[in-house]
Order: sequence, then C-alpha cells, then structure tokens
Amino acid sequence: MEYQKINSKTIDTWCEEGWEWGTPITHDVYQKALGGEWGVYLTPTKTVPHEWFGDLKGKKLLGLASGGGQQMPIFSALGAKCTLLDYSARQCESDRVVAEREGYEIEILQADMTKPLPFEDESFDIIFHPVSNCYVKEVEPIFRECFRVLKKGGIFLGGYDIGINYLFDENEDRVLYSLPFDPLSDEKIYEECVKNDWGIQFSHTLEEQIGGQLRAGFTLTDLYEDTNGSGNLHDKHVPSFVATRCIKK
Repeated sequence: MEYQKINSKTIDTWCEEGWEWGTPITHDVYQKALGGEWGVYLTPTKTVPHEWFGDLKGKKLLGLASGGGQQMPIFSALGAKCTLLDYSARQCESDRVVAEREGYEIEILQADMTKPLPFEDESFDIIFHPVSNCYVKEVEPIFRECFRVLKKGGIFLGGYDIGINYLFDENEDRVLYSLPFDPLSDEKIYEECVKNDWGIQFSHTLEEQIGGQLRAGFTLTDLYEDTNGSGNLHDKHVPSFVATRCIKK
C-alpha cells in the first residue's frame, strides 16, 4: 500500500480514538467566532495572530490537510468561502458534520496533497496548511502547487515540524535516531512506525520547508516558533515547530 494511504487510514483510526486534532469544535465555539472571538492553530499551542489573515469576509480559502472540523468552521463563521482538501475520510466527515449543524456551505474534497492539486491557477486568496507535511516525503512539490493555485497577493499560512522530535524516544529523554527520519529508506524505522501506529512520518529541515517556500516563489513576511505542548522537550522550552506567513507577490 502507498504510504499516503497508510497515513490516511492511520489518521482515521486516531480520530475514532479521540485524537485532539480530529475533534470538531462545539456549537458554542462557532457562535463565539460569529461574534468575533476566535483562534486557530497551525502548530500545537500558539494561536495564529489575527493580523496574519486580514479581513476574511468573501475571501476564497483553501484548508490544505486541514480537516477535523476545527479551522474551517471558524473561517466560515468569519465570512470566508472555504474549500477543504484532506486525505482522511474521518477528518472530512467531521467538517461535513459541523457544516450541516451550523448551516454553512463548504466544498470538501478527500484527496492526496502529494498529487497535483485539483484546482485552476490562482483559485484562492488564502491557503491554511497546519502541521501535516511530516506525513509526506517530498514537501517542495506541495509548495509549488500552493503557489500555483494562490492568487497574486494571496497569503500562504503553514505550520511545520522542524525535525528535532524525530531524534528521541517516546519519553523524549534519549536520542535513538539520526536525521533524516525516513521510513521509506530504512526498513527498521518503517517497521517501528507501523508497529507503534505512528503512521509513516518523515523529518524535514528548515532548508526544505522555509527554503522550499522561497524557491517556490513565495515571500516570507513573518514566523513564530512553538513547542510540542507537553513532554520533556516542551517542559524545557525547546522549540520544535515553526509557523510561517508567506505571500505571493
């Protein structure tokens, strides 16, 4: 089975088990967003600055690997015209459930972001891409596709694991692995990913992720770091994620 399909099924299972990133927002949270009180996440603990978005009313927004009924409902409440692309059936279903409950329209596509995106050039004003490319071997083709489907002057917001998490054991107190962490190039790591229900995950460098966005044509306007939210590295204030705001000039 292709590793992308393994990851889709793995995330479906996590959602069934109560994964925090697969739990839809409540009606009360949606109502607060309608009143202007809201927050969304690209990384584990820090909400994205509101000024990174600008006015969302009437904007065409793509949630790339952004299913789960957490971010798209907020953007819809703020007046954006949302499209979701996610490879997990359960994550897509969560967004359908919230949209039906709250009565707004959203286009939902269950699709693989490692393939060419099924959109025309310059289709969107904003792309929102939370941490997810750790489930993808090659990230730069994704950035090139995002650049293609984003309108001139559009905003690309992304969250990224910077790779340090893949060095450690599950308790984050012993270095067990070398970088890059690549199950497709190491049979032992692949077997551990499957055995431990991690999905098939990959480490990526800042050179790949921030550099990859720049090479795709984006202009970086801001960034912030974040931690895991819990565990040994978090307790020691070790930044392990980065969020970036880029624009297409």
